[in-house]
Amino acid sequence: MSEDSDTDTDLSTVLSVLDDEYAREILTHTSVEPMSASTLSDRCDASLPTIYRRLDRLEECRLVTEETELAPDGNHYSIYSANLDRLELSLEDGSFDLEVSYNEEDVADKFTRMWEGMR
Repeated sequence: MSEDSDTDTDLSTVLSVLDDEYAREILTHTSVEPMSASTLSDRCDASLPTIYRRLDRLEECRLVTEETELAPDGNHYSIYSANLDRLELSLEDGSFDLEVSYNEEDVADKFTRMWEGMR
């Protein structure tokens, strides 16, 4: 269900991303339900370019995931979900250690959601 941090998760990068108010709001909103960038723009009271910049940074740290939804008119759009389960920062023997646990969705559940989105 969770995965410990790997070499791609850099302490200063994650802390820098989480220091941003919009990034924290995006995580908060998408932890409840997946949302489009447009919806996040409304909920966070931020411009779309601001939201997309924060989403890019959050995706780089694997803190959000992006999926494609199919609209009834045949067009498609991206929705974003928080992927952060737990973040633990510890100080031991003179160094910081960052442990990040991610939400890992079952592959069968992911396929079912994708299939239902195409109907």
